[in-house]
This record gives sequence, C-alpha cells and structure tokens, in this order.
Amino acid sequence: MAFIDLKRKEIRAKLVYYGPGRGGKTTNVLHIHKTMAKEVCGKMVTIDTRGDRTLFFDFLPLTIGKIMNLTIRIQIYTVPGQVLYNDTRKLVLRGVDGIVFVADSLRVQQDPNVESLRNLLENLRDDRLTVEEVPLVLQYNKRDLAESKIPILSLEEMEHDLNRELGVPSFKASALRGEGVYETLREISKRMIRAVTTKLRSHQV
Repeated sequence: MAFIDLKRKEIRAKLVYYGPGRGGKTTNVLHIHKTMAKEVCGKMVTIDTRGDRTLFFDFLPLTIGKIMNLTIRIQIYTVPGQVLYNDTRKLVLRGVDGIVFVADSLRVQQDPNVESLRNLLENLRDDRLTVEEVPLVLQYNKRDLAESKIPILSLEEMEHDLNRELGVPSFKASALRGEGVYETLREISKRMIRAVTTKLRSHQV
C-alpha cells in the first residue's frame, strides 16, 4: 500500500520488477535510471546478495500530476532472480503497488518464466494479495534476438504460457536497446496510480 508522507506532501508508490534470473529486470531499471532526467530521478542504490542483487531508486513522474494535492513519487525495485533468494523477493514485494513481470524470450527460459510467474503469484497470495488488487504488466524481453539464430519463443507462445489466464497488458521489448522499456513503465505507472488513487479515496469515505 502506498505510503503518505504528510510532512513532504508526498505519496510514495512502490513498483517492483519481477522475473527469472538474467531475464532483463536489471537492464530495464538501469536503462530507466540512465535515461531519465536527473532532476526527477533519485540516486540508484544497489543491495548485493551472493550471486545476485537488488536495485532501488525513486522518481517523480511529472506528467501524472497530483493526487489530493499530494505529489506522487514512484519507487522502483528489482527482485533477485534466483529461487534461493525467495525470502528477499517476499521482502521486496511487501507493500507493492504495481508489478512488471519481465519474461525472457529465450526458448530455454520457457520453464523458468512459468516457474517465476507462479512464484510471484504464490508470494502475493502469502501476503493476501492478488493481481486484481495489485496492477501487473508483462514484458516479453529480448525480442531483438529474433535477428540472430538463437531460438526464441514466439509472442503467441509467451502469451499462452503466461497471460492466457491473467489477461493483463503485455509488451514486447529489448531492454538492452531500450525498446519497449518506457512503454511498459508508462502502462504500469498509469495503472498503479489509478489503483492507489481509488484506495486512498475509499479510505477517505
């Protein structure tokens, strides 16, 4: 749930990038941080875990405006991709307001994609949350590999594996090239701000 800082007149909403190891979560977040205007973007913080890491920074989405005269600040986190860090994943997910699930288009990652999405839904359930309450957007990363001879999954396969039951927005992307990164961010930001606004107004009634 978004945190309200009355002293700063801010609403802090938490966005988490989730997905299998080496799928592109970190590349997405690094691209956003590198290309975003520094006057609206906070410092990147890296928390190292053995063999993996968690990234964090916050930014002010100027085009969204204010909610109830409060400025919106979105905090972006990544989770460790490796299964053995599930406790860290749960910790990062606590208080989440929106999720981008970054799936890997490599064919060899078909099962890890499904496993990671299942893990996300289980961790949300453990926190008594569902994707109906927490906005979710899917990103099918590494689509640029279609230009090479490396076997990748078709978009239809990825939709069938990951989105046939969820029915949430999905975007093709190449985080390495910066393609689809901001389209994904804009959609999830719009959805999570709408959800946060609805929750805050319902608590005022």
